[in-house]
Amino acid sequence: MNHSPINDLSTVLDWVRWSSSEFRRAELFYGHGTENDWEEALLFVLWAIQQPWERLDQLWQAALTAEEKARLFDAVSQRIERRCPAAYLTGEAWFAGLRFAVNEHVLVPRSPFAELIANGFQPWLKSEPQHILDLCTGSGCIGIACAYAFDEARVDLSDISAEAVAVAEQNIALHGLSDRVTVTESDGFQNLEGRQYDLIVSNPPYVSEAEYAALPEEYLREPKLGLTSGDDGFDFVEMLLARAADFLSEDGLLLVEVGHGWQACEARFPQYPFFWPEFEHGGCGIFILSREQLLAASQR
Repeated sequence: MNHSPINDLSTVLDWVRWSSSEFRRAELFYGHGTENDWEEALLFVLWAIQQPWERLDQLWQAALTAEEKARLFDAVSQRIERRCPAAYLTGEAWFAGLRFAVNEHVLVPRSPFAELIANGFQPWLKSEPQHILDLCTGSGCIGIACAYAFDEARVDLSDISAEAVAVAEQNIALHGLSDRVTVTESDGFQNLEGRQYDLIVSNPPYVSEAEYAALPEEYLREPKLGLTSGDDGFDFVEMLLARAADFLSEDGLLLVEVGHGWQACEARFPQYPFFWPEFEHGGCGIFILSREQLLAASQR
């Protein structure tokens, strides 16, 4: 952008309208918490003035300070020039109604897991889980949201990336959950031997190399380690299916997100009786398997 609008624009409405138009002209791609240029513009403006979405109706005619204008202009410019997700520029993202710190070392939180957590994983859980594992935790958002949903449960977060572990630690502290939530750097189950869980949740890498090559630029700004796993994307899922039963309690459940690759997942692992819950608020591709089903499939 050659011309700075800082002296021309005053109110929240002015800046949302201008940012939205700039995003539209730049033909950005959305999908990291917003669905279009107007929502993306709102996200940036509310972040710049440090106000919540709930107050938006009272803020349309509020004027931005010079400092807020400069901060916002810089973020909008970077969003267009670098084509990176908004969360990496604001340093925050929302998941399950909770705020999380994020950076380029973790995927931007977005998952239909939020709906399952809000519903307490009913009707599939037989009793309230006492010990939960969030494998491939990234920012820690799924596991931390589980800790809120089950306020007596102990939650282990795990990730292969030391940088992701650092972000998860930051979010544990942000939510004041260090007494119940811990994070371990681990390649899969490697550093979790001897532990047993009533619930294992995972949003692992599952994008195939062919799919990755065709992704919009915004997704390529995320760590590839969190997106791909082998040529067809299912190497980590294969390990999970093979080993999860050893870490589950008798009535334990495994829930794994594979997104739009759910049909490819069924074709790759036909011996598993995957159950795919439907979502009221969008999203797809989380399978549920019990320990009993995992053991039976492994014997086939």
